[in-house]
Amino acid sequence: MSYDVAFRYQQALDPSALITIGTTLHAVHAAITDCRNAGIEVETDPAVILLVRHLWQVCADRPVDAELRRDCMARIADLKNRPVLKTLALRGVAYDEPAKRLFHSEGRAALRRLAEALGLEDGTFDIRSNKAGPAVSGEITLHGETLWIQFSLGPFGPDREVCFRKVQDRQDHIGERNHWASVRELVEPDRFATRIRRELKLPAPAPVAPRLVA
Repeated sequence: MSYDVAFRYQQALDPSALITIGTTLHAVHAAITDCRNAGIEVETDPAVILLVRHLWQVCADRPVDAELRRDCMARIADLKNRPVLKTLALRGVAYDEPAKRLFHSEGRAALRRLAEALGLEDGTFDIRSNKAGPAVSGEITLHGETLWIQFSLGPFGPDREVCFRKVQDRQDHIGERNHWASVRELVEPDRFATRIRRELKLPAPAPVAPRLVA
């Protein structure tokens, strides 16, 4: 029994309805899926090849490569100035493993920057990450001698992505009452550290002695 279908051949012979990148890519992906289901080699299937060539025609009136490359580089530079955590918090990371990995790596980095702004010394705190299941973001936690801070998406709604509270030590996982903050505050560690110290009534960090250079 053959599992091949005629539709992709007909579409490849008359692709006039495929006038956008999105619709053409959808047709290409559907054709590749049909080939795989039928056990046909994708690289030599005439319908797939014609549809891919049609995609080139759809793009023919777009800007030249040099202009598109400049636009890509400009957008990369612009994105570097925008904290990715704010974007991830807005779009969410559930059921998106690459986005979730990025959330956890960037979240750990953000909490480490916050630890530095709080004046926490290495060895007096730990940062741990729990990815949990695919339907949730999981959480990243900073646990120090006097404070506990956790960053996650979703459970408590917007502007409550960060929970922080005072604790007695690093074995205290309950602590005092919860305080809440948004991801926007987390990406401004110096200002956020000032708020945390004020609300948890923590002492100001000891000034760092200047290094003497011979």
